[in-house]
Amino acid sequence: MTGVGSTARAEVTDEALMTRYQRGDLTAFGTLVDRHKTPIFNFVLRQIKVPPQAEDLVQEVFLRIIESASSFKHEAKFTTWAYTIARNLCIDHMRKQSYRRHASLDQRESGEAGEGPALGEQVADLHPRASIERTAISSEIQVKVVAAVEALPGEQREVFLLRHVANLPFQEIAQITGTPENTVKSRMRYALERLQEALTDFEEYARALR
Repeated sequence: MTGVGSTARAEVTDEALMTRYQRGDLTAFGTLVDRHKTPIFNFVLRQIKVPPQAEDLVQEVFLRIIESASSFKHEAKFTTWAYTIARNLCIDHMRKQSYRRHASLDQRESGEAGEGPALGEQVADLHPRASIERTAISSEIQVKVVAAVEALPGEQREVFLLRHVANLPFQEIAQITGTPENTVKSRMRYALERLQEALTDFEEYARALR
């Protein structure tokens, strides 16, 4: 009996949980936060690249959801709504950051230094040798992937993250970005091509070490 009940609870949809929250069930909202805080954080982080600011924006996402909970319609997708909020907050944040950089070159230099090196730069001094274990090679590939994703044009990176980090279908990504689904698929294809190209040299080197 306990196993059946646990399974039933696990199968409750986001939309059903949101409806429960609208009726005053605070634990339902806690479940939504537990389900989505990590993928939303990863999406936001890869957009703005500063962990403390990403954490603040994720908190803001859920505050916006709380404030607008009464307007949520049960036929809507919760993830579409949540990621639309997250995307808009990222856009606003990056727009403000861009304005600040243009307003003062001194602030720009200070801000960039304070953000710290990108993941790829943090391991720039690592030079794998033939004796490096496969696990080390795998770790470097992961770093290369992160750096390559960060180097994607904004529209392509956004689609890639929504697809592979948030695990959303193309139709939902199209709704979030306000872009035709075919355009979303094209951006995804271009992103994958760029990533494949960026990783080609490293993969050939890694194969040579095996």
